[in-house]
Amino acid sequence: MKKRVYSGIRATGRLHLGNYLGAVKGMLALQDSYDCIFSVVDLHTITVPYDPSVLQGSIQEIVLDYLAAGLDPKKCLLEIQSQVPQHTELAYLFSTIYPVSRLEDLPTYKEKKAQYPKYVNMGLLYYPVLMTADILLYKGELVPVGIDQEPHLEVTREIARKFNSMYPSTGSGSLTFPEPVRFKTNGEHVPSLSGTGKMSKSVEGSYITLTDDLETIRKRLRAAPTDSGTKGGEIPKEGGVANLFKLLELFADNKTNTKYTHDYRQGTIRYADLKEELSQAIYKELAPFQARRKEFEANPKLVESVIEESIRECQKMAEETMKEVRKKMGLE
Repeated sequence: MKKRVYSGIRATGRLHLGNYLGAVKGMLALQDSYDCIFSVVDLHTITVPYDPSVLQGSIQEIVLDYLAAGLDPKKCLLEIQSQVPQHTELAYLFSTIYPVSRLEDLPTYKEKKAQYPKYVNMGLLYYPVLMTADILLYKGELVPVGIDQEPHLEVTREIARKFNSMYPSTGSGSLTFPEPVRFKTNGEHVPSLSGTGKMSKSVEGSYITLTDDLETIRKRLRAAPTDSGTKGGEIPKEGGVANLFKLLELFADNKTNTKYTHDYRQGTIRYADLKEELSQAIYKELAPFQARRKEFEANPKLVESVIEESIRECQKMAEETMKEVRKKMGLE
């Protein structure tokens, strides 16, 4: 049997290059060879401050981005997390076997507490348990996410091991849950345009969205920090210049990369030229996506029917898992 893949993206607005290269391209690489389920994880979205009036629109934006990026409903299933209630049921059951202290020690929880000191809620602490339920509800084995999600995947493996140990299968039956591993993609760390960290929808000025036109991409790149470019030497490992060269590596051809690497080392680099060529390369990558997206936008009934059918299949699969879990836990 094919290995099962699960991954999801929060409904916090349109996807950016980091989402595309770090997650969606990984999904595209998997859908031809694996049994895949990809989700809009809207329940995760509400653990931080958000606007309820735009949430449904944000969900639809992600669905359109998924389809335009090339996810094929004939090859994979697409779901909206909140429309498959078994996610939250399984998460609650997992919460009864996992220690609070372990969740409090996770670096992502500490980061979010610092980012939203007046919005520290139980859902934020609970986030990795719900993520575990998302993956294990479908018995996912591969998860295409960035390296920053590895601590959460370790929680998933720990919960899978603990459940399998506490509620073992009888006879020759296989373990209830697999221990999923991360599927690495080439663009798992797409750098921020701001010069530090990675591209993020929550940091204004750090990202390029998949629907940006050429002029918008130019404008965003013009604001990216650089140095004087006159000293020459080796390209720095971090900062604005390093991030620009990382984007060149991801989007431009070898000839362009070689040219600007040479110019930087010689101290003759012209950042305006580099940013223009990079803008063109990024837009060239995004143009087919944007054309497909417009086609789906013009046919909302088709999109709705595709998602409804896919969610029905997801609900059936989810309920099969929950019947097994309830029985092993003595709830049926």
